[in-house]
Amino acid sequence: MKLPSAPRIDLLEPAVMLATVLQWLVLASLTGLVVGCGTSLFLHALFFSTGRTQSMPLWAYWGLLPLAGLANGLLMEYARRRVEASGLKDSIFAAVHEQGGRMPWRTLWVKPVAAVITLASGGSAGKEGPCSHLGASLGAAVGRMFRLNAELRQRIVACGVSAGFASVFGTPIAGALYGVEMLIIGRIRHDFLFPALIAGVTSYQVSKALGIPYEHYAIDVLPVFSEPLFLRTLLVGMLCGLVARVFVDLIYAVRNACHRLQARWNVWPPLMPLGGGLALALLVSLAIPTDYLGLSLPLMDRALAGEAMPYAGFLWKTILVAVTLGSGFYGGIVTPQFVIGAVAGNAFAHLFGISPSLGAAVGLVSVVAAASNTPLAAILMGVELFGGAVGTLYAAGSAIAAYLIIGHRSVYPDQRLGYAKSSWMRVRPDIPVGQEKTHLSYGLLKSWRQMRMRGWRLWPGADRRAGGGRSADGGGRNDAQS
Repeated sequence: MKLPSAPRIDLLEPAVMLATVLQWLVLASLTGLVVGCGTSLFLHALFFSTGRTQSMPLWAYWGLLPLAGLANGLLMEYARRRVEASGLKDSIFAAVHEQGGRMPWRTLWVKPVAAVITLASGGSAGKEGPCSHLGASLGAAVGRMFRLNAELRQRIVACGVSAGFASVFGTPIAGALYGVEMLIIGRIRHDFLFPALIAGVTSYQVSKALGIPYEHYAIDVLPVFSEPLFLRTLLVGMLCGLVARVFVDLIYAVRNACHRLQARWNVWPPLMPLGGGLALALLVSLAIPTDYLGLSLPLMDRALAGEAMPYAGFLWKTILVAVTLGSGFYGGIVTPQFVIGAVAGNAFAHLFGISPSLGAAVGLVSVVAAASNTPLAAILMGVELFGGAVGTLYAAGSAIAAYLIIGHRSVYPDQRLGYAKSSWMRVRPDIPVGQEKTHLSYGLLKSWRQMRMRGWRLWPGADRRAGGGRSADGGGRNDAQS
């Protein structure tokens, strides 16, 4: 009887993998260093400008917001023309999926400057958008400097995005994963993880050394883990998934309405954010407190500290963000998710018998997981921001529940679909979520047809709606967040 031969010890593969690790230790560290310096410069400029305007009287918004809107419109119109001339899209998703890791270089400064103007004037947006854009552009520049091939340039752009998120939020692990997980719904490029982590940690340490302050939050002492409390936090997460859906849909509704208005009356594009600035000033003069303008981070801090939040608070913030970004201002889209999630979780916590602080923490990670389709990054963000193994269990369940409840929607219209979130739905893979319509699966349609043949109906007209499929997101949405 012939014995099987012993497996040959292949020394080539370990050598190649060691070289890969060393390669990315150098390239990702360099990218993190460059991005950390760039984002720190932006954040210091942002802190300086917002510190000068955060205590403005109400009447000052009537002058500053429209002027800031016009400045944003002029900057973005300039950037649009330069980008069209370059033949590249100024989008993180396009850089990774379509352009082989290439980004326009000459417009790198436009979005950070526009974001400073937006936030300093009181526009309701976030600070991470320009940081991720800076990270992607600087990462692409590093790839071009070392003449890397298209595959390596894609990875180094993702490194830059992760470094930008890690630097702005002070969460190096969650930031690294967010920059990778956001690219495709339901699929993670594991070959991106190591370079993204190295770049994220490096960028975070550089920003700390350059004086960027970070906050971490202590949640009230939690009881021993219990299934009833876990189920209640799941319900909060599901409710926050619906909040995230309102947030996403309202942003697109305002943006589409502005595009139709501009096309109908042939409005010069820079005038649209000017009108948005007037609308913001009107809203805070008539109905919405000025606390919801700008970054609104003190509002989030109060929610996490357990101070009671109004039920309509999340809707007020959502409306201001939708008008700001939908009318043409530039800014980030993740910081508003933090605020909306914390305010909503705090407000709804007592309905389920949990503490407002825990509700705010659960709501924060749930809205981020749902609106951005990044449940794993949101869970890790909860760990890095709040700490505690028991609290992580509650945050994890609520984040994944919210991620499912929102369906196939996203604050990023160019985010690709990898897999459907339910076996009862079907999607075409690798299609931008803003262009794809989800449909009921063949198996579910077959079951409904069989029930119809037997005379069963779940609701009147169910067979007509099932046969035609349902769109989870309208097509033709334009990407404004990169």
